[in-house]
Amino acid sequence: MKRTWFLPATLDVIGLLRAQAAVTIEGIGALVEWAGGDDSGAELVREREHAADDRKRELFAALTESFTTPVDAEDLYMMSKHLDDVMNGAKDAVRECEVMALRPDEHVAKMAASILEGVRHVDDAFRLLRPDGDEDGSKTEAADAAIKSQRGLERHYRHAMSALIEVDDLREVMGRRELYRRLSRIGDSVIEAAERVWYSTLKEG
Repeated sequence: MKRTWFLPATLDVIGLLRAQAAVTIEGIGALVEWAGGDDSGAELVREREHAADDRKRELFAALTESFTTPVDAEDLYMMSKHLDDVMNGAKDAVRECEVMALRPDEHVAKMAASILEGVRHVDDAFRLLRPDGDEDGSKTEAADAAIKSQRGLERHYRHAMSALIEVDDLREVMGRRELYRRLSRIGDSVIEAAERVWYSTLKEG
């Protein structure tokens, strides 16, 4: 009897990572709308966070099942994790604002816009992770653009914290300080995702 060998499937893990990024972009877009005064954005942030969790789990399952991956599986795992941190942070920022009965202000709006810009650049970098997708090294340029966008977020963060000196209500000062810090940490997660693209590229070299 002739024996037939079956190799495990090679799954589209880059496609799954980008699916998670697409949902994250939608979620952070909703955060921008919420920060601009659209209350309906809050619920959409929560919905997109749950959807992003589903995409993350699909990717993790694929990483365990795929025979080969175009990028080291650990790097893909960490990129996904940092994206997950972005959406978790957005959901928590909205929740904290609601609990503290605070309205997002212009500083929150500017920081949210910087986060959205960064996630879009990260997705550009992910798109170029395929073996045939980055002939000129542009995935690291996209990662650099994501990191640069978060330097803008840090400038907005410093301006926001400085403005709290003019606020007399201690409860508002404490609440806004924590909100600004939360958004700054989301920016850190964007940077970590971009830096993981760089790390995976260096390992290839």
